Amino acid sequence: MSQVTTHVLDAAFGGPAVGVGVTFDRQVDDGWREIGGGATDADGRITALGPDVLQAGIYRLTFATGDYFEATRRPSFYPEVQVTFRLEGRQHHHVPLLLSPFAYSTYRGT
Repeated sequence: MSQVTTHVLDAAFGGPAVGVGVTFDRQVDDGWREIGGGATDADGRITALGPDVLQAGIYRLTFATGDYFEATRRPSFYPEVQVTFRLEGRQHHHVPLLLSPFAYSTYRGT
């Protein structure tokens, strides 16, 4: 399993957000470098998002929320959601996204 995983829930539907594209990047000296990604499965999860072991640093997940809402034929305010976070240890990090067409929230999960 990746050291970082994610789960996207569609609060407006009350269930998993299926097929949300996600890119996983690491901050480097001259910007960002993509290190993984994928699309959410039938449960709204991506468990094979990136490497099993990551160096300490700044990372971000970019969720293609506009594409998701377009595919579900709903208007939305956010074409994408970026969640930037710091990793300092080797423990697993779960970064869920609770999503609706006009709002979102996230937190560090377990």
